[in-house]
Amino acid sequence: MSSLSSMDTAQTVVLRQSVRLRVAYTPGTAPALVFLHGGLGNCLNWRSQYEFAQHQGWEALAFDLAGHGASAGDRRYSVGRYRRDLTRLLHHFHIHAPILCCHSYGVPIGLEWAQRHAIRGLIVIAGGTHNLTPWWEVPALKLLKWSGRHWWHHPQVQQLREWFTRSPQSPPLAQYWQDCPLPRHLPPYQAFESFWGYNFLTHRKTDRLSQVPLLIITGGRDPMFPYHLGAEVAAQFPHSQHLHFPSASHAVMAELPEQVNAAIATFVHTHASHAVPQL
Repeated sequence: MSSLSSMDTAQTVVLRQSVRLRVAYTPGTAPALVFLHGGLGNCLNWRSQYEFAQHQGWEALAFDLAGHGASAGDRRYSVGRYRRDLTRLLHHFHIHAPILCCHSYGVPIGLEWAQRHAIRGLIVIAGGTHNLTPWWEVPALKLLKWSGRHWWHHPQVQQLREWFTRSPQSPPLAQYWQDCPLPRHLPPYQAFESFWGYNFLTHRKTDRLSQVPLLIITGGRDPMFPYHLGAEVAAQFPHSQHLHFPSASHAVMAELPEQVNAAIATFVHTHASHAVPQL
């Protein structure tokens, strides 16, 4: 049992009412690595990193957010509801003080959770505290929501995806797009809108995160979260490291899996035994 793509480790977890999440969980050594995908994604966004964690013998958990992938939809969506879902899910698996690995719009969920719970560290990829919504995203996603999602596979639309990726195709990246095609059902687009305009600086309730180690990873070809935004995040947290890959775009962990996995391994080994900041 070593492949998340085969879903050998997948199960359905009922969190509340009709909310059922697809979850991949592997027991192992602490601290647990918990993977949070971004908008329109699913847990397979983290395929390379989840399998790497399994190979290292670490406890690992990845799941589809409500309304995404194979998880059931919700009555409404918000960063706060996703944070509470994460709390319930970690309680279900008895996970304490994890390392959260967050991508894109998964970063706000991780930040909100980390300021309320014990955490060993945060790894944030292509996402940060604010300015997460570029000017073109709202009209583009509204177009996809109401019509574009049905003709995404047309050649002309694929050119837009190539611009978004801005990275040479590779087997891991091709697998990423195969695992994570643009959704054709409505809930992921409804959920996506809940992240627009998010600003952690206005939500910050405590200075606890100033004690938490952060690894920030950005790509030089990312049209959504470029280097300077990663540098701004690093400047906000004293125990942070900013790792920049000039050749990568938004899906850094799929474009450069070996480099990202090596950075995660270094982060885990460095901070696994450190004291957890107290609430």
